[in-house]
Amino acid sequence: TVIKAAILIQNWYRSTMARIEMRRRYSLSIFRSIEYADQQDQLQLSMFFTFMLNHCTNPDSASPVTTIPSISQVVDECLTEFEEKIDVPDSYYGPRLSFPLTVGDVDALIHAFRNEQQLHAHYVLQLLCETRRVLKMMPNISHLSTSYSKDVTICGDLHGNLEDLLLIFYKNGLPSQQNCYVFNGDYVDRGKKSMEILIILFAFLLIYPNNLYLNRGNHEDYMMNLRYGFTKEVLKKYKEHSKQILYLLRDVFSWLPLATIIDGKVLILHGGISDTTDLDFLKAVERNKVRDHIHMGLHMTSAGTKIFVIDILWSDPRSKNGCKPNKRRGAGCYFGPDVTARLFERYNLKMLIRSHEFKREGYDISHDGKVITIFSASNYYEEGSNRGAYIKLDPELNPRFVQFQVDKRQDRLKLHERVDTIESSALKSLREMIYAHKSELISAFAQYDLNGTGCISVRDWAAAMESVLQLELPWRILRSHLAQTNPDGEVDFMSCFYDLKMDQPIKEAEPALVETLCRYRKDLEIIFNIIDKDHSGLISFEEFSQTWKLFTSYLGIEAKDDSLDKLVLSIDNNKDGHIDFNEFLEAFHVVHRLEQKAN
Repeated sequence: TVIKAAILIQNWYRSTMARIEMRRRYSLSIFRSIEYADQQDQLQLSMFFTFMLNHCTNPDSASPVTTIPSISQVVDECLTEFEEKIDVPDSYYGPRLSFPLTVGDVDALIHAFRNEQQLHAHYVLQLLCETRRVLKMMPNISHLSTSYSKDVTICGDLHGNLEDLLLIFYKNGLPSQQNCYVFNGDYVDRGKKSMEILIILFAFLLIYPNNLYLNRGNHEDYMMNLRYGFTKEVLKKYKEHSKQILYLLRDVFSWLPLATIIDGKVLILHGGISDTTDLDFLKAVERNKVRDHIHMGLHMTSAGTKIFVIDILWSDPRSKNGCKPNKRRGAGCYFGPDVTARLFERYNLKMLIRSHEFKREGYDISHDGKVITIFSASNYYEEGSNRGAYIKLDPELNPRFVQFQVDKRQDRLKLHERVDTIESSALKSLREMIYAHKSELISAFAQYDLNGTGCISVRDWAAAMESVLQLELPWRILRSHLAQTNPDGEVDFMSCFYDLKMDQPIKEAEPALVETLCRYRKDLEIIFNIIDKDHSGLISFEEFSQTWKLFTSYLGIEAKDDSLDKLVLSIDNNKDGHIDFNEFLEAFHVVHRLEQKAN
């Protein structure tokens, strides 16, 4: 009896853990698929700006594209304004920096940031100017030797999670002449403390330029920052001086080195490689001129040469041989073991360390141990979704992985509670994406609903979902979370939309217009932020309408101009010909009815 009971308990435990693991896996798949789909939208937006430029035939016209700023002019303005002094008031109680910096200055910064203090704009601009000066003297590919250090620590994506950086420093020690670090890009976006991470890393770079190395990631990019949060963070924290800081950061990012090589054997870069990667060519690139076009895949130099820098920032490894376009991300490529082997043979390399890709355990080893992915942002998608990690590389170039996870909660959640949180957040994001594609999905469902019953088979429902959303998800498993079935087991496809609605009732807008604005809300926000030169949050009615017409024309969307005009005029309360576009777009945010009732 005891043995039977033990077997029953063991079987129950195994089945319970299997169900929990299945839920965790499909939740992470949802997050990753939506992330990659969003990156495809970002690439499409990049192509739209080319479309805008091509349709601006008259430079003196009122086209909104003419207001896209010139980086070189604004950086010069920033430096001039800084030289004219930005006063630090006596009421400021945050850290005060004096240059050249010391370790004591960085200690003060870390202490201040732990206590939610902010560095004054005067010191931020001064730090950025000094960082820009140092970076401009650095080569495209940095070289370091383990002979000057016992170990080298390599960190991956941080994405604005200051707690991860501070935990790494707590476990591994601060950068010093004896403690060398390589940070492999993607310092910003998504998290709320990207600025604090940059300030700390730039400060250490100034103190230890030969012991701390910074590579560029795909998120050290003006367009990416507009979409994924860093621009908003700077605007919120530095209001009055945000314009100078943002443009100076834009220039600083363009001067970040593209890769680091340790002992001539270990190549460290953010994304990956392709079958056309040429390290000698990368050494000669004018990296600062590959600015803001880096997300588009190439930049035309004065010689007309195409520089495919995008591969080293966006590519991912795969188990199959060959090299093919990375369609899931919309940029870069998938490179196989044979591509890695050829590059290693050509340059006598031993190991490739890259980041760029979420890993549940914080790291991953592929291509027979030749390619290592390191990801240092724990809790990336949601609390408990993943560990972060960093690499300790010894003088023999043997890697040792150190994992960690920031725990922000006082009461530690149980495993099933963590998975509940991750699953709930993932399904919420997925439902919002479903609502944004409502019309397309209904059309796809209708193709299977030949008798007009409003119900289709689970197989047909899954096929329709994938044909429209193209997320490569296990739709049959997810069905119970997304749609209801009738007594015959068929899916009531309209139930996909029952628990979703717009944030505010918008009487002036037609349903098709509402869905379009909902679906492209992120893209429109980025476009309007670029047009809004003074960051006031206001643009003219004419700029709004003209941009909308260009955008819908580019996407091939049928949109009635008069319906949008009526809608925009209805929210121009003071009739001054300008609208608050952030407030306008927020009205097209999807909310969940059940959550609204709970609130």
